[in-house]
Amino acid sequence: MRILIVEDEQAIAQDIASVLHAAGFVSEISLSGEDGWYKGGTEEFDAVILDLGLPKLDGLSVLKRWRAEGQNVPVLILTALGNWDQRVEGFEAGADDYLPKPFRMEELVARLRAILRRSSGASAPKISVGSFTLDTNQMRVFNNGQPIQLTPLEYRLFSFLVHHRGQTVSKQMLNDHVYALNHERSDNSIEALVRRVRQKLGRDVIETQRGFGYLIEQKDGQG
Repeated sequence: MRILIVEDEQAIAQDIASVLHAAGFVSEISLSGEDGWYKGGTEEFDAVILDLGLPKLDGLSVLKRWRAEGQNVPVLILTALGNWDQRVEGFEAGADDYLPKPFRMEELVARLRAILRRSSGASAPKISVGSFTLDTNQMRVFNNGQPIQLTPLEYRLFSFLVHHRGQTVSKQMLNDHVYALNHERSDNSIEALVRRVRQKLGRDVIETQRGFGYLIEQKDGQG
């Protein structure tokens, strides 16, 4: 899952990026409101962590521009403790959640996972597809209750497809959302990664939509 971090304090942004990496996310940093607005409007992200106290173009203006442009990416806003009026205005502008500073990184990751689940139509930390269960808190996959050992890359691929179950996902989208920005990637690397996941989970779990990408079916009764 690819996350945009819009935070002008570089040390905080880097700390968040490091924690997200350890939690299985791919992240990109913008250090200004203008750059964040541009990236969020021209590239695909699964969620945005947006600081409101940005210079030149503040976070609230960034959020309002995105929503006016039809950009529906989930947004978790960061704001100074006690600025309740900013938080209210943020919700009214289309924010999905907020976190006051200072905050614990564990809560940031938990809130981020929650808005990602909601955006994919799930409410619980465990998302089931057929006999498989994706535990977003533990970053683990189970088949009929038995754990399956996946590498971090394999987990990110399966997690992204599960969060977009019922949708055909292109190789380019998987490249953008599974690999880090500086990682050398290609269609061949995605094919190899899908092949490894199939070897562990079974060939029928991930369908190939020739010429379009890959699909995990939305099973009846699954959240």
